[in-house]
Amino acid sequence: MLRISEYSAMAEAAIREISLPSGNLDALYSPITYGMQAGGKRLRPTLLLMAADAFGNCPEKAIAAAVGIEMFHNFTLLHDDVMDKSDVRRGRPSVHAKWDDNTAILSGDTMLTLATKKISEVDDSILRPVLDTFNDQALRVYEGQRLDMDFEKMDEVNLDEYIEMIKDKTGALLGGAAKIGALIGGASAEDAEKMYEFGMMLGVAFQIEDDYLDTFGNADTFGKPIGGDINNNKKTFLMVKALANGGSNAQALKAALSMAPSPTKVKTVTRIYETMGMPAVSKAEVAAYSSKALAAIKKTSLSDDRREAFRRLIEKLIGRTK
Repeated sequence: MLRISEYSAMAEAAIREISLPSGNLDALYSPITYGMQAGGKRLRPTLLLMAADAFGNCPEKAIAAAVGIEMFHNFTLLHDDVMDKSDVRRGRPSVHAKWDDNTAILSGDTMLTLATKKISEVDDSILRPVLDTFNDQALRVYEGQRLDMDFEKMDEVNLDEYIEMIKDKTGALLGGAAKIGALIGGASAEDAEKMYEFGMMLGVAFQIEDDYLDTFGNADTFGKPIGGDINNNKKTFLMVKALANGGSNAQALKAALSMAPSPTKVKTVTRIYETMGMPAVSKAEVAAYSSKALAAIKKTSLSDDRREAFRRLIEKLIGRTK
């Protein structure tokens, strides 16, 4: 198998080669190019290419699907930024901030269709299971986003509810990428499901790490302002876990969260999280779900050397700064 960076480079090159109409349709397609070429970790297409390669098919045969899965991911980001009123994405203006909300919505819709067309370029022999996987994970992503929006209006969310939400919103897409890649590679149905489980658990670990970085990361490397989740009272692992602990610190946290959005609010909530030991608790949870992902990959028929590539991917994501 290749190095992780090589799979990522393959995906990046294919994304850069995407050719879209211009002229009088430039207002529709330019935001797509802008969003797709903003960079990012390219985790989902990288995972898809790795899975295809691991199960015996050259990654080049999975390129179209890899581009499709990344395009779907970016479609969700365009819409998420509108819903969250987020003006910064990957260190630069989000599409709705650079253009407007209507453009972000319509260009996002277009990205969804383009993504589906790319996914549909797989061999006809696996088209049905691949499209079923793609559509199933898409529905779970939408369901997760709905729950995330509902959580914003709820005073309390328990940890189990939060984990189920991020399994849908983040885990399902990574699971779908891993499973589609495995199917392209010729994996059995059983192995493909284990790859889905791997991606799902990796996604949960990834999201908890993201929650951590939004509070304790560095804005220069994270790509967006630190403390956005705090100012928006967004339900994150840090908040849900800290409030569940109860006691005087939890009461102080509730009071701090009622403050108006400001740098002072971010600093106050961050100090309470530190007092409660939440950085270490978050890191432990990331490690726990990473272990579950590794356990899933060990249940596949892959050889030890091919499993090693996925272990390195887990290791790469733990301790990241962006």
